[in-house]
Amino acid sequence: MSMDHLLQLVLLIGGLGLGAFCFSLMRRLRKLNDLESGLGGAIAVMAAEVDRLERAIRAARDEATAASESLADEIETARRERAIWDLRQRIGLAATAPAPAGRRLRKRVEAVE
Repeated sequence: MSMDHLLQLVLLIGGLGLGAFCFSLMRRLRKLNDLESGLGGAIAVMAAEVDRLERAIRAARDEATAASESLADEIETARRERAIWDLRQRIGLAATAPAPAGRRLRKRVEAVE
């Protein structure tokens, strides 16, 4: 056997070994990408969960915005009602308060002709 034949035999054995290794990797990759039991299935489930969570976040954000606007309206209404109540209290106190003692009003005398 010559050196060329020996090198070709080593290359043939190496090529067969690499072919078997590639075949093994191909099977592992198929199992990994299997949508039912492999990583592909896990990724598909996670993508669906992310989509569901994004919809829930959007809905919660919309509800929070609506609640915030409603609360702002209620606060404004309460402020107006408080101002009206304060005004009525002041009017009531002014009506029942005695006239100041320092100033007396004179009665007008109408000239009778």
